[in-house]
Amino acid sequence: MSVNGNFPTKKSFQERTIGSSAYSVFMETSVFGQEYKGDGTYAIVGPSPTQRKWYAEVTVTNGLISKVK
Repeated sequence: MSVNGNFPTKKSFQERTIGSSAYSVFMETSVFGQEYKGDGTYAIVGPSPTQRKWYAEVTVTNGLISKVK
């Protein structure tokens, strides 16, 4: 999965998305179906699906991004 928005680094992603709605931040990239299924932990890539400069593990709680590792 990737992210919507221009986040050149994982740190900038973390600073601007903690507490944000995961639904508006995540970008589906799988051809096999929807990856985002609600609360849980997800692996994401940024700044875009084609420019893989950083990776993160994102925890979603109650639909909001609560943690970025």
